[in-house]
Amino acid sequence: MTDNQTPSAQFAQFAPLYQQLDSWINQHFDEQVQFLQALIQVPTDTPPGNNAPHAERTAELLAAMGLQAERHSVPTDDVQRYGMQSITNLIVRRQYGQGKTIALNAHGDVVPPGEGWTRNPYGGEVVDGVIYGRASAVSKSDFATYTFALRALEALGVPLHGAVELLFTYDEEFGGELGPGWLLDKGLTKPDLLLAAGFSYEVVTAHNGCLQMEVTVHGKMAHAAIPHTGADALQGAVHILQALYAQNALYQGITSQVEGIQHPYLNVGRIEGGTNTNVVPGKVSFKLDRRMIPEENPAEVEANIRQVIASAAAEAAERIPGLSVEIKRLLLANSMRPLPGNAPLVDAIQRHGQHIFGQALPAVGTPLYTDVRLFAQRGIPGVIYGAGPRTVLESHAKRADERLVLEDLRKATQVVARTLLDLVGSGLR
Repeated sequence: MTDNQTPSAQFAQFAPLYQQLDSWINQHFDEQVQFLQALIQVPTDTPPGNNAPHAERTAELLAAMGLQAERHSVPTDDVQRYGMQSITNLIVRRQYGQGKTIALNAHGDVVPPGEGWTRNPYGGEVVDGVIYGRASAVSKSDFATYTFALRALEALGVPLHGAVELLFTYDEEFGGELGPGWLLDKGLTKPDLLLAAGFSYEVVTAHNGCLQMEVTVHGKMAHAAIPHTGADALQGAVHILQALYAQNALYQGITSQVEGIQHPYLNVGRIEGGTNTNVVPGKVSFKLDRRMIPEENPAEVEANIRQVIASAAAEAAERIPGLSVEIKRLLLANSMRPLPGNAPLVDAIQRHGQHIFGQALPAVGTPLYTDVRLFAQRGIPGVIYGAGPRTVLESHAKRADERLVLEDLRKATQVVARTLLDLVGSGLR
């Protein structure tokens, strides 16, 4: 294709190759499902975050397909300070000559299964065309999507230009700084375009930011029979929580202009403290998650949250002498806005998605935050697309019985393979 060739002309020119890609993926789909099952069967619960064994197993499986993975182990001291046990990030590099480098990034770390499963969370069981297991949808599925899209591309045997990198990382649940962030900081990857794990029915070009904080209320322990001799940290924490939830109600009046993103919100996801039922609690801590829409300034958001907490703590201390509050930032993940250079990815995915799925794939934002922001902060345009349903809720991600419809995996792999051909196919430059 020449630079002035229209997308429809390119589609017509490459149509036989697109069909060959589709056929190869269909013929190897059972193998692809088995690959995903093998990935699900090695736990990567984070915490505790002992993810190096999964990386090793993944590298072995890739090697059996002729794809050699570089193993990049993050130093143990860095990982443990971070609150995890082990991280080995993987890079598969396929160089085809001069041209752009396209990176495909998916994460293998996941939250623990939790309660309520009706299937083995590490079984990879297939029932009625659906595969079950932790990370079956988010995002070990896209280890499979991207690996088999790459294999299909190379099976064509046509001249290619540029390069493709598979980046399989293990730190998304803790913020990505020792996953993609570490690879970028070390200069181990510097792609021109990025495709990151997502779902099949939309192309995500923007996402929320996230501020996570830990608030610790210190009081004074006392016997429950003489509570006036202590300072009840729980009462202080309740007062602060009421102020935060009142603030959360105000967020609903702030509207984002990015399609797919509504308004900011705040969630308190963990509370712990006290020593026994007959003891006035001397220490209570909780962790909050504040989602920021792309229009918000992270520094202003954090300053506001800190002010709300400090004001509520001061009010509580007037009633309960001896209270003090400690505030610690755990994570600040910036939001992502679309970068102009993402157009080749967006256009190709939408064009092929329309053909494969028989419906338009809108370009939207998501209220999630992702590792893609780490690339965007370095000026690398990226979008989010992969195998999965229309919504996070349908996938049961971070809930019991996480699942993936296998037909979505098949079709998303075909879309990604076609997109890669458009970007590194012969004559595109």
